[in-house]
Order: sequence, then structure tokens, then C-alpha cells
Amino acid sequence: MGGPPPIGARKANLDSLTENIITEFGFQEVGHLRAIKSTVGGFPRPLMDLSPKNFAKLFNEAFGYELMPPFNPYRDSLSFMMASYVLPYVGLLGYVGTNPNIKGCVTKRLLAGLLGVESGQDAYIRGYLYERSKEVVLPYNHTVAEFTIRVSEMRNRLAMCGIKDEGVIVPPQLGAENRAKSKLLSADYNSLSYGRTPLEILRIVYGTGDEHVPGGFFPKGASGKIARELLKNVMA
Repeated sequence: MGGPPPIGARKANLDSLTENIITEFGFQEVGHLRAIKSTVGGFPRPLMDLSPKNFAKLFNEAFGYELMPPFNPYRDSLSFMMASYVLPYVGLLGYVGTNPNIKGCVTKRLLAGLLGVESGQDAYIRGYLYERSKEVVLPYNHTVAEFTIRVSEMRNRLAMCGIKDEGVIVPPQLGAENRAKSKLLSADYNSLSYGRTPLEILRIVYGTGDEHVPGGFFPKGASGKIARELLKNVMA
């Protein structure tokens, strides 16, 4: 439905397995867009910033200092998967949080279908990173697990709504039945998926902690009805 192309996107240097998986995920998202548009309508794509510079800024904020050299999501398969950890999980929680407000069996059926695939994508990404959790990401001298923990902590901080996000390694009190130290699937005390409100999601993807102030992945703001209303109210 139109809209500007994203800023800074480029082909990543991936091994063949990762490229096949990510290609499949990409085609799945095309199908999701088609299903959403045919069921509830759509809107023009908002401007997105997918540049290495934007990802580097995000990881700098997660760690609290400037990583050198700047983090580049397109550098290799591991970097790309750590960058991929940043967004899909946020969308998954958005679907869960939206569910109580959805009316009608057709729309709920769509949401269930989206959730099934989105959760599978997130599980694969988390599993990929968990397998490498003890691996040190050179030249930063931080493990993969620490990267996931720092990103999750940042998202919780930006959303300002408690713990709804956890890295792939957790203390036992946050693990399944207060026993597991791994967190292949991020979930609450009852092992149910967390949910986030649209406002929480906007605070995260904007990277500002404020649903009224665009930035981050959406330098001019998101284009959904809720996002535009929030921006309109500020400009007014």
C-alpha cells in the first residue's frame, strides 16, 4: 500500500542454513501481511530505520556504553540472529496483549494463526541463541547470553511495565516452576506468554520509552490508528 522503503537495509552475510531459515521467515511475513489486509484492512508502510547505525545505537543503550567496533547486524549469522532477537518477540507479545480486545471469530482466528507462526519464529531464534549462549561475541567479550539479557532488560525498562521479557539464561526463580535456568520460551510464572499493550510496544520500538515520541525503528512514528492518534495529540 505504498510507503517509503526502509533506511539502511542490506543483504546480510549469512551461512546457508541461516539464510534458508530467514528466507522462509520473510516469506511467512509476506503471507501475514496479505492475511491481515484481507481480513481487517491495511495502511501504507511507515518509514523504518534498519541501518547498522540504528542497531548499534540500540545495543549501546542495552549495554550502557559504546560498543567498539559498532555492532553491525549484517556482519554474520550470529550478529543477524542477535539483531533478530530484538523485534519478533515484541510483536508476539503485542498479539497476546491485543487478544482481549478482539471481537469476532474471524479476527480471532486470524490472530491465533498469526500467533502460532510468530511464536515458532521466536522459539527458533531463542533456541539458536541458547545453543550459543556461552559463546563469546568477539570483539566485545560478552557472551551471547549476556547480549540477550541486556536487550531484554532494556525492553523492560523502556516499556515501564515490570518484567515481561527475559534472556535465554535466567536465575532459577524466573525459570519454569522456579527450577530451570534456561529460558527457551519466555513466559510468566504459569508458563503462559506475556502480553504487551500497544503503548508498551511503541515505547520499545521507538526506543524512547515514550509512546508519543517517535524514534528508533520508526523515526517518523508508526502508522497504525493508535500510533497516529498518540502523535496527533502531542502535535495538537
